[in-house]
Amino acid sequence: MGTIKQGILGGFSGKVGTVIGSSWKGISYMRGQAQHVKNPRSAGQVNQRTKFALVLSFLQPVVPYIRIGFKSQAAKQTEFNAAMSYTIKNAVTGSYPSYALDFTKIIVSKGGLTPVTGASASWAAATQKITVSWTDNSGVGNALATDKAMPFIYNKTKGETIYDTAGATRATHTQDLIVPNDWVGDKVEVYLGMVSDDGKEVADSIYLGEKTLSE
Repeated sequence: MGTIKQGILGGFSGKVGTVIGSSWKGISYMRGQAQHVKNPRSAGQVNQRTKFALVLSFLQPVVPYIRIGFKSQAAKQTEFNAAMSYTIKNAVTGSYPSYALDFTKIIVSKGGLTPVTGASASWAAATQKITVSWTDNSGVGNALATDKAMPFIYNKTKGETIYDTAGATRATHTQDLIVPNDWVGDKVEVYLGMVSDDGKEVADSIYLGEKTLSE
């Protein structure tokens, strides 16, 4: 119980509800009671932190891409947080402690722009290029010939990524990406998003599959 020392307008010492009164060098002050967290490392918290760390390792190196790819999802949150939330909810598989990313369910861009159709990816060892191709579907929905490709290639062996946020136009229907020399022999996951020429609209990315970059 708190004790008032100098009348109703004076300071007090002790505890009243969740407020603690005290004094320091003759100055009266009040502070809130410290909150105690029960079991800060509960099973649920550990599970969520493990998933968070897994997704963070995938998304953190590609923040510039995510800022464009998830810009339309950033209502009351950042683009990065929107991507984190989506990926944790939809693309994490397994059980603690062996969580993994389901690359078939990952999207690296999300929005209302009409995506391309007939998209595919191929690898040419002689030139060390991955070629991403698609059908020009300009005029379908809100698709325009001037929309730009956003190819995204993730090296799952090395945990590295190459991408383009303003690539070939939708009308061009193909784009080459040269991979680093030390990627040869690795496995990569390929995605293709689209962004309007003014950067205001993005399309849901399309998963183009896993490729082995054989010699």
